[in-house]
Order: sequence, then structure tokens, then C-alpha cells
Amino acid sequence: MIFVLLSSGVGIRAYRDLSRPGAFDYWRETYVSASMRSSVIPDAGIDGSGHGRRMLAISGRIGAASASWFRERLDEAHLSAGDAVLLSSQGGALNQAAIMGEVIRAHGLVTAVGTADASGRIRPAYCASACVLVFAGGKTRYGIEGSELGVHRFTTNTPAGDPVAEAQRVSGAVLGYMTRMGVSSTIVEAMSQTSEIRWLSPKEALAMNLVTTPVTRP
Repeated sequence: MIFVLLSSGVGIRAYRDLSRPGAFDYWRETYVSASMRSSVIPDAGIDGSGHGRRMLAISGRIGAASASWFRERLDEAHLSAGDAVLLSSQGGALNQAAIMGEVIRAHGLVTAVGTADASGRIRPAYCASACVLVFAGGKTRYGIEGSELGVHRFTTNTPAGDPVAEAQRVSGAVLGYMTRMGVSSTIVEAMSQTSEIRWLSPKEALAMNLVTTPVTRP
């Protein structure tokens, strides 16, 4: 009887926890299946200098628990300041992306958009929506020729009494984040113009200081 009561209590608490908005997604990604994938490239060349660097390549949708997942992958990868995070993602959870970007900046890592094979050869890819916030975390942000960065107006699934005020809050948070990362405020203007993905030209990304170092592929 005591066992049944204790089990019921645990079950009720778990149900309450999973009933919170987004809680089930967080639980599923933490304990069942992460939405992102990663691989470590020991010696990859990004800038064409001939000097390779250690790289963590991540891909997939940024989910409800991706920031915790990313911290664990960084610890396992043993990256040092100046090493790279290579991104390929359609976006996802805005708050998780911002945390990932902050972690990248705190570690002094650089970012680029692309995919890489085991030999370290980098191919173009795309980074859209919330992924752009992760990319912005790089101390240096490489623009690989052929890779694309896409932005759009951010929305939230959190119930809000005043949708207009909530939209302004999200825009303000994104603006503050991008400013801290050294990106021009004009990127928020570009985001606000459309609910569809707008692919930035290399010239636009450079003018916004979203890309700091363009790279021409050999």
C-alpha cells in the first residue's frame, strides 16, 4: 500500500510537470531523442589559411532542451578558444538558441555555416531563423561561400494577454542580444519585415556585421 501511494505521488508530480507548456518536449529531448546531431572534426580548415582547427559540427532543429545538449557536446569535444562550431539548422526555439550563442561566446569559439566530412572538407549549408542567434555567438563569424543565413519575424507560442506587447518584448530581447554580440541593429529591421524566411545576401550579412570574415571556397 505504501509503495502504491508513493508511486502515485511520483506519477502525479510527473504529470503536473509534463503538463506545463513545453515540458513534454523538454523531457522527450532530454531523455528520449535529441533533435540535434553532432560530430567532432579534429582538423578542419575554415579560412583557407591552411591551418586547421578543432570543430564541433551540429545540425538539426533547435529544440526545447538543445542548450543543455549543446553544453554536453562541447564538454565532450574539448574545444579551446579559437576552435569552431559549424552550423546547419532550420532554426527552432529562440531562447535555447540565445543560450547556445552565449555559451559559444563565453568559450571564445568561432562560428561558420556548413557541413563537414570526416576529412574536414566543408560544404555549404544554411542557418535560418533561431540558428542565426547561435551563429551570432561566434567571436569571429565566417561566411562560407555558398552558405546562407535566413531571418524572419520571430513569434512565440507562450500564451500572452497582449500579443503586441509580447512581440515587442521578443524584438527587444533579440535586439539586445544581437547588440551584445556586435551585430548591427539593422538585422532586427530585416527580421521584422517578413514572416517568411528572408535569405540575406553576402553583402547584407557583411554590412550588418553578422558575417565578420567572408571565406571563398577553393
